[in-house]
Amino acid sequence: MASRTTHPVLGTRALNRATLARQLLLSRAEMSAGDAVAHLLGLQAQNVKPPYFQLHARLAGFRPAELAGLMESREVVRMVTMRSTIHTHTAHDALALRPLVQPARDREVTYFRKGLAGVDLDRLAQRARAFVESEPRTMGEIREELLKEWPDADPQSLSVAARCRLPLVQVTPRGVWGRSGQVRLTTVETWLGEPAGAAQPVDEVVLRYLAAFGPASVKDMQTWAGLTQLREAFERLRPGLLVFQDENGVELFDLPDAPRPDVDAPAPPRFLPEFDNLLLSHADRARVVAPEIKGRTWTGNQAHCTLLVDGFVAGLWKLEGQVLTVELFGPVPKAAKAEIIAEGELMVAGMGEGTTEGTADGGGGAAVRFGAINP
Repeated sequence: MASRTTHPVLGTRALNRATLARQLLLSRAEMSAGDAVAHLLGLQAQNVKPPYFQLHARLAGFRPAELAGLMESREVVRMVTMRSTIHTHTAHDALALRPLVQPARDREVTYFRKGLAGVDLDRLAQRARAFVESEPRTMGEIREELLKEWPDADPQSLSVAARCRLPLVQVTPRGVWGRSGQVRLTTVETWLGEPAGAAQPVDEVVLRYLAAFGPASVKDMQTWAGLTQLREAFERLRPGLLVFQDENGVELFDLPDAPRPDVDAPAPPRFLPEFDNLLLSHADRARVVAPEIKGRTWTGNQAHCTLLVDGFVAGLWKLEGQVLTVELFGPVPKAAKAEIIAEGELMVAGMGEGTTEGTADGGGGAAVRFGAINP
């Protein structure tokens, strides 16, 4: 019987440091907001503010106005892609990644087939497209338009079918820092003034995923993308990749020239918003979430804002105006607590309520308090 192939083992801390380096969280990168959004393959964005906080944690000198400007100039957009969730993507990725995950969106519609009995989905897509391309519409307006042709269908199922069958973007001012706006939708092609192209080849997306989230298993990428059957792509790429395994024997792939810092590389505190992709893009999240705190970053289906200390989730935080409340899951060294305060003051100064462009330094009346956070 042939022996099982073994590969170099990467422990939890090694995976942690490698992933943080790819995620620009070991040290803030001198990188533009647009380049960071592209490198990270998008920013999860169920809510409006998290993409701004994600970039503040990762980029040197980031100002909310930078990403807001990209939103207004349509260089980045908000749309449903991976895992059927809203992401902020570059215009290029909005056109290239949505087709890649379209099969998953098509399967999603089948879960609502009972409410879509008698509905011609191709006709639905055509009617919804014409409606939103004439002018941006709310989901309620889309639903009412579709009910005119299919009055016996389930209204929610019609909404889901339109969202899944069409590449809909949320138009501005929705998503622009310091502004508010109802969710209005049109197609990505209309908003960007570009025709839909082919999906980015899956092999290229695998390499981009590893650059942003590696080292990673096939199942890790499938978790990130909300797709299945990616093994073939990894096998095609295997000759050009490094192969490791984790402490449980799971095979991990990586780019040969990607950073894999020492396990003792410093990892400063970082404040991450709810639904940060760092915590959602691997099947095994132990590289950032210790097993003993699993489940503490969520209440129901709502994710909390999380604090990284020494690279791992160590608490929760809540920002109200210029007051930042931090709830630690356990004691931390005195030096680490001082670093948390300094990082918190920096975040409040740049991202606290009422700021529009942020400041370069901490202070400015910011208050960092330690205590329990009520859900």
